[in-house]
Amino acid sequence: MTAPPSLPDTAPALIARHGACSVLTPDGEILSLSPADVRRELRDWPAPVVIHAPATARRLDLPPPGQPTPWLDLLELFAFAMPAQTVPPTLRGLGRALDFPLARIENAEADLLLDMADDLLGRIARQRHGADGPMMAALAFKMRQMGWAWGDSVCHALGVGTAIPPEDLQPNDAIRVWRTLPKWEEAAPRPPPGPHPVTPAEARARLSEILGPDAQTRAGQADFADVATAAFAPRDRRGAPHMVLAEAGTGTGKTLGYIAPSSVWARRNDAAVWISTYTRHLQRQIESELSRLYPEPAIRREHVVIRKGRENYLCLLNMEESVNIALSRGSNAAGAMIGLCLIARWATASADGDLSGGDLPGWFGDLFGRGLLAGIADRRGECIHGACPHYQRCFVEHSIRRARTADLVIANHALVMSQAAWHALDGAGTGSEDNIPTRYVFDEGHHLMDAADSAFSTELSGLEAAELRRWLLGAEGARSRARGLKKRLDDLVVGMPQLETPLDAALLAAHALPAPGWSARLADARLTDAQDAPPPDPEVPPPQGELIDAAAEPVEPVLSNPTEALLHLLRQQALARTHGAPGGPQRGTVECDLHPVPAPLTEAARTLARALQRLSTPLRTLVDRLGERLEDDADMLDSVSRERIEAAIRSIRKRALARVDGWIAMLGAVGEGRSSEPGNTPQYIDFIRLDRREGQRPGERDVGLYRHWLDPTIPFSAVLAAPAHGLLVTSATLRDENGSEDEDEAERAWEAAEARSGVTHLPMPALRASLASPFDYRRQSRAFIITDVAHDDPASLAGAYRTLFEASGGGGLGLFTAISRLRDVHARLAGPLEAAGLPLYAQHVDPMDNATLVDIFRSERNSCLLGTDAMRDGVDVPGQALRLVVFERVPWPRPDILHRERRIHLSGGAPSRYDDRIARLRLRQAFGRLIRNESDRGVFVLLDRRTPSRLLSAFPAGVAVHRMGLAHAAREITRFLQTGDGTHDVPPT
Repeated sequence: MTAPPSLPDTAPALIARHGACSVLTPDGEILSLSPADVRRELRDWPAPVVIHAPATARRLDLPPPGQPTPWLDLLELFAFAMPAQTVPPTLRGLGRALDFPLARIENAEADLLLDMADDLLGRIARQRHGADGPMMAALAFKMRQMGWAWGDSVCHALGVGTAIPPEDLQPNDAIRVWRTLPKWEEAAPRPPPGPHPVTPAEARARLSEILGPDAQTRAGQADFADVATAAFAPRDRRGAPHMVLAEAGTGTGKTLGYIAPSSVWARRNDAAVWISTYTRHLQRQIESELSRLYPEPAIRREHVVIRKGRENYLCLLNMEESVNIALSRGSNAAGAMIGLCLIARWATASADGDLSGGDLPGWFGDLFGRGLLAGIADRRGECIHGACPHYQRCFVEHSIRRARTADLVIANHALVMSQAAWHALDGAGTGSEDNIPTRYVFDEGHHLMDAADSAFSTELSGLEAAELRRWLLGAEGARSRARGLKKRLDDLVVGMPQLETPLDAALLAAHALPAPGWSARLADARLTDAQDAPPPDPEVPPPQGELIDAAAEPVEPVLSNPTEALLHLLRQQALARTHGAPGGPQRGTVECDLHPVPAPLTEAARTLARALQRLSTPLRTLVDRLGERLEDDADMLDSVSRERIEAAIRSIRKRALARVDGWIAMLGAVGEGRSSEPGNTPQYIDFIRLDRREGQRPGERDVGLYRHWLDPTIPFSAVLAAPAHGLLVTSATLRDENGSEDEDEAERAWEAAEARSGVTHLPMPALRASLASPFDYRRQSRAFIITDVAHDDPASLAGAYRTLFEASGGGGLGLFTAISRLRDVHARLAGPLEAAGLPLYAQHVDPMDNATLVDIFRSERNSCLLGTDAMRDGVDVPGQALRLVVFERVPWPRPDILHRERRIHLSGGAPSRYDDRIARLRLRQAFGRLIRNESDRGVFVLLDRRTPSRLLSAFPAGVAVHRMGLAHAAREITRFLQTGDGTHDVPPT
């Protein structure tokens, strides 16, 4: 073939593989070279055409190519040519996205990459005279200036010369998309929902309409839609919602089953139904299912909206600041500028500006650095709302307003619970960003208790307290664009003593929170009188501590405020009450009980509580007086100022007051004695945790005091369920199926499901329903427990995964209960599997989000994927792309303090049965990844020979579980997957 005319005639191309790489040399010769040969040849070649340059470099054992990369990465070209479209970052994924015939993709050599480049450049050229042409030309010109490897080729395709005519869109204007994005407009408030129910017949009719006349009938799907209608009946009395617990086996089709009655009720009553998931991946999956209800994208956008937390979206003000910094640095910020140009291109095409799991490809951060995305997202809690010059073009505000008029809002458990909690505090007035729903559907309902545990817990840690200080005071001498509260309020308080005085008092009191450098100081700090000293001058940078060897001589005391003093004592207690080498650093997470509390810690807690009260009081005064200004100056405030004041009140309450009030309450209980003495059931569980967090330097660890509800479904029921009118909670694993036909056991399984869903705290009982999976698991699946693999030997574990993945010919999902073991196995496994033609990907190793890893796994039929909990739940990979699930050990609950207390007080006197139930539910979730449609065939393997037989009821009826050695199991797996036969000669155990 010949290279596209806009590419150099000598452009090489490279497909990196372990073992043998496919290479198109500058002379046009196709060779198969080892990675070592490729590394040697690349030194003398022009920039090669590749797919996913960072991953290619990793496979060749080369350092990252950097930014701007000298390599011609087809993913960068794809992002420019086809913005806001996702694609697996592989040869097969890109080929299928470009509509290349599958026959050309299979066993392709490196020359195919030049055909792909030609295709993408042709697509760019065809857009030259379209609506996007001027922007594309201006961005391409800028990117070429910055050294983009594709710059010359793209400019050639767009007909861009050595200069942009003055009458055309200029490059620095093209990147400023915040000037041209569409504005949102306010709509009239939506009236309260109507009272009209949905009948089972109407739900079934809507389901038939969605499925169409030619759809395959799923057993139980119409029955599920029928049952779900009970959640949409009018409420009989306040605080008593209609609650439906519907367990729907894998393959039932529950998504469309609840969409049918939800869409009928929403249209009939002119109100939204909020559909909540635990994972972001399922949010997008549900949205894709809704294309069957609303085939036209514009109509679907009107009726359906995805809602996430602000930190997931592009912040236009932060992007403006990033662009200005990159422009000021010129060529020194070339990589950042190229990435920002591609972000600008994406922003004009994006449906909602979602940077995390939306239509920005998940590999973008790997190409241009996670720091670039972090810098342009709203991750710092500094939104100034109406004061922002881009407020009316803000993606977050767009989604909030769309949700107010949508029929179906697809959210996540964390956002839904947070919103309900704030509404409970604020009522229907200031603080409500969305209309509060009356009808909810909780998919992945087995995670309700986990989500509530996270949403309603309290954490007083170094990182949390330091983050609050940064939010209040802004950057303190560091290179940061962090804006403090005074700067955000700006002209709202200037010249108004009644507002300036409490603000200044709060900012002064904020110096009681950890100062920059706190983590390093804690390692060797000694208790001093510093906690009683006046706060340091905010204009003087605090001393920057260094990491201290535990065996070195103590340095001078550096604790500078009461928070650091408390954190130091918490750290001492955690190290004293846990196991570890004397004088040596401990690895991983360290936890210990708060009680009994030493006297110095009690005094430090009281001192900090008083300091936090000095922060809380002026902040509360500021909020009250801002509210008074809304009333007193109502006739003088314009809409922007009113919006800013309301936003300021909301932000101070959410970001500061709620947090500080929780800390004060928790500190007040320190030293009061433990409520969980024998015979007493505590309301809260208080404990100390010491661990390392992402972004901390080696040797530094965060430490904190944590408070969790013993039963987090209590606040869930109070703030979300009770105010609602109807809730549908559904999952394939709501109950613990223990295989018993005893009616009392069945009743206990339902009661446990109700306890985890909060039903027991509501006045009305839930409607229970269980719909079986339509799959023939006896025919479609096999299950094995391997009896001769040492679970604590990484080499043996890696060998087992290799044997099993090769036996299945790929298509294997390896699940782990610990990230460290996953990484260890991946390091031993990647090379041999790649050499066998089975590409291996891994969560916590490959720097891509989970959705992208699953997309790769789904598109690469013979690839294998390693993952942890997130891959165990909510992953849908139908077909032969997933034909083997290997679990490294029984997924027992983590034996931490939280679990200890809950198994004592919530197990009904049977702690071991409590543990078994959790393990069985996790095994059921893992097995559920395997068979997703009636033509699937799959094998489940557990590498834990210690697996007790009482856990085997986790598997569906008809699945016989066989215990055998690894070699025997590998032969059985190959035979079953190739012929559908196997294990008939092996008696089940």
